[in-house]
Amino acid sequence: MNEPTTYRRQTAAVEVHTPTPLAPTVPLAPVQPGGVPGVASVVLPDGRVVTGYAVEPAKPDPAAHKPAVSRTAVNIALGGVGFLAVCGGLLLLATFIAALTALIHQLVILAAVLFGGWVIVLVISASGHGGGTTVNIRKAVIKRSHFHG
Repeated sequence: MNEPTTYRRQTAAVEVHTPTPLAPTVPLAPVQPGGVPGVASVVLPDGRVVTGYAVEPAKPDPAAHKPAVSRTAVNIALGGVGFLAVCGGLLLLATFIAALTALIHQLVILAAVLFGGWVIVLVISASGHGGGTTVNIRKAVIKRSHFHG
């Protein structure tokens, strides 16, 4: 049971099969040249043969070339132009707000001057009468320390 076993490598004869195409029973549409790849066989270093279709690497579409300027650079440039436009608008808005504030300030001063002038005219015109209520005390009757006027 514990006897040593020897393994022998047996080499088999390699057979290569080449597929044979079948004759079509229905006429096929014309195929462009180079559309169907040829069958290729490759012999590996250990003696095995692999048969299959040769696949060409995918070629990039000639219309899909990279543009000269990247899209990121274009987006950054457009953002900068937009930012400059907004800054100009904000500068004009700040100037407009400053002018509106100055106008309101001048209107308040004008209203104060006009109101003050109106009050002064009232005071000056009222002082022409003698400055208050006149009481004729000669007609008053004094009885028991009470003044009846």
